[in-house]
Amino acid sequence: TVNCLDQHVEKSPNRVALIWERDEPGTAVYVTYRELLDLTCRVANTLKKYGIQKGDRVAIYMPVSPLSVAAMLACTRIGAVHTVVFAGFSAESLAGRIMDSGCKAVITYNQGVRGGRTIELKATVDEAVKNCPSIRHVFVAQRTDNQVQMGDRDIPLEEEITKADSICAPESMDSEDVLFMLYTSGSTGKPKGIVHTQAGYLLYAALTHKYVFDYQQGDVFGCVADIGWITGHSYVVYGPLCNGATSVLFESTPVYPDPGRYWEVVQRLKINQFYGAPTAIRLLLNYGEEWVKKYDRSSLKVLGSVGEPINKEAWQWFYQVVGEGRCALVDTWWQTETGGICIAPRPSEEKAEIIPAMAMRPFFGIVPVLMDKNGEVIEGNDVSGALCIAQPWPGMARTIHGDHQRFIDAYFKAYPGYYFTGDGAYRTQKGYYQITGRMDDIINISGHRLGTAEIEDAMADHPEVPETAVVGYPHKIKGEGAFAFIVLKEQTPHVDHIKEELKNIVASKIAKYAVPDHILVVKRLPKTRSGKIMRRLLRKVVTEQSSNMGDVTTLDDPSVVKEILDAYQKYKEKSSS
Repeated sequence: TVNCLDQHVEKSPNRVALIWERDEPGTAVYVTYRELLDLTCRVANTLKKYGIQKGDRVAIYMPVSPLSVAAMLACTRIGAVHTVVFAGFSAESLAGRIMDSGCKAVITYNQGVRGGRTIELKATVDEAVKNCPSIRHVFVAQRTDNQVQMGDRDIPLEEEITKADSICAPESMDSEDVLFMLYTSGSTGKPKGIVHTQAGYLLYAALTHKYVFDYQQGDVFGCVADIGWITGHSYVVYGPLCNGATSVLFESTPVYPDPGRYWEVVQRLKINQFYGAPTAIRLLLNYGEEWVKKYDRSSLKVLGSVGEPINKEAWQWFYQVVGEGRCALVDTWWQTETGGICIAPRPSEEKAEIIPAMAMRPFFGIVPVLMDKNGEVIEGNDVSGALCIAQPWPGMARTIHGDHQRFIDAYFKAYPGYYFTGDGAYRTQKGYYQITGRMDDIINISGHRLGTAEIEDAMADHPEVPETAVVGYPHKIKGEGAFAFIVLKEQTPHVDHIKEELKNIVASKIAKYAVPDHILVVKRLPKTRSGKIMRRLLRKVVTEQSSNMGDVTTLDDPSVVKEILDAYQKYKEKSSS
C-alpha cells in the first residue's frame, strides 16, 4: 500500500486516485489519494480491532467501489491476504472459496446495484457462512438504504470506520510474502486459489500498465473490469495506483440505461485509455453505431481488449467506430496465473504495425515458445503449437493455495522446464503470436473462464441425471457458450422440467453465467474403452463438423456417434421450429 498510496500522498495528495462511476448514470464520485489513504487506514484499523492479523485470509464479496478498493488495500496494509470473490457468484461458490482459503472474515455490502437492479449480497453471505466455521466476523457496508438482517458476528462497517483512527502504520513485508489469492477455474471441478506475492506482482502490474497502454501522468485510465477478476486487480487497482494514475471504477453494465453508457462515460470523465472485454463489444455492435457517435470520444488515445480472443469483426468495429481509426488497439493476452499482460501489440517501436485481432509481441522478459506433441520446441515461423513460457517473470503465480503439487501438475508437468499456458498459438511469418484458444476442457463465456468439469459436477447432483458432458461452442455475443449432453435414467418423464432444474442447479452452485444455453438428452455418451468421455467428438457435433470426426477407433462403440448426431439434428429442427 505504501507504493500505491503513501508515496503519492507525500507528493500530490489531492490528485484523483479513483473515479467511481456508480450504477446510477451521471453520479460519479471522485476520491483523492489522501482520501483513499485515510479510508484504507480506517478499514485497516477496524480489521485489526477485530483480530485480523498478518497472514490471515479475508474474503471480499463486493462490487467495485472506493470502499472495496480500500478493503483490498487495508488487507495489504496489515499483511492480511485478500481473496476477492466476484459478487455474481452463488452462496455455494463463495462458501467453497472461504473454506478452501480458511478466511477469518468477510467484507460485503448490504446489497449491490447493477443495471438498475438490486442484488442481495448480505443474504448470500449469510447463506454461505452457515457452513464456514472459520468465519469470525462479517463486516457489512451500506450501498443502499435498505435494512438487512444483522446477527451476532455482523459488524456495521461504516460505523466502525467513523470511530477508527485514520493512521495505520504499514506492516513490513518480505518480497515473497503472499499479497492476495484469487480463485480461477481449472480443468477439474474444483476452483484453484492462485497465489500472488508482494514485490514481483506489483512491479509487473505497474510496468505493464505503464508501457502497454502508454499511460502518461494526468491520463484517466478506464478499465471497466470487475475487481472479482484478475483484470480488476491488476488494471483497476494495483497497476494504476502504483503508477499514481487516476483509475475509473465502473459499477454498471454496457447497456444501462442504454447501449451508449460506455461512450457517455468516456465523454463525461474524459477517459484516455479504455480497456474492456470483447463480449461487451460484440453486444454493443448489434445496437449500431449511432449509440457510439452520439458522444465525444476525442479524449481516447488507446483501446484495449482483454479476457478472451477478440474476433476480427469486433476488432474492426472497436477500432474504426469507437476509436475513429486513430487509437492504438491492444489485444492483450494473459491469465490469472501470469499476474499481468504477457503478449500485446504495445510496447513496440514507434508506429509499429498492429495486426487486427492479434496479441503479437511478448512483453519485456517474456520468452514464448511453441511446443509440439512430443514436447520438443518448434523452431522457425509460420508454425502452430502449445504456447509455453521459457523463463520466469516477476508477475507469475507462485503456487496454488494448499496444493503445490496441483500447481506443478497443472503448469510445469506437460512440458518440463517450461510454464504451459493451456493455450495453443500460431507464430506468423513475421514472428508475431496469435492465440488460437484453449487446448483443454476450459471454455470462456463472456470473458469468464470456466472448466466444463465444474458445470458437469454441478449437474451430476441431479438424481435423474447419471451422466453429463459439457463442451463449448462458438456464440455470437458471449464468444463461447456451454452445450450440455445428458443421459437420463430410464423411463424419466418431464424432460423439460429436468432441464429447468439443471439450469437452476448450475446457477445456484456456480453462477448464472455458467448455465448451459443448450441441454440435449442422449442415450449414452461417446467413451473410450477405458471409460473416458471423448469430448472432442461432442464438440464436432455442436460445431457441425461431423463429416470430419477424426479417429474414432478408440471408442468403445463407434455407433454412438450416429446416435448422437441424429439426436442433435432432431433437437435443432425442434429449436428452429
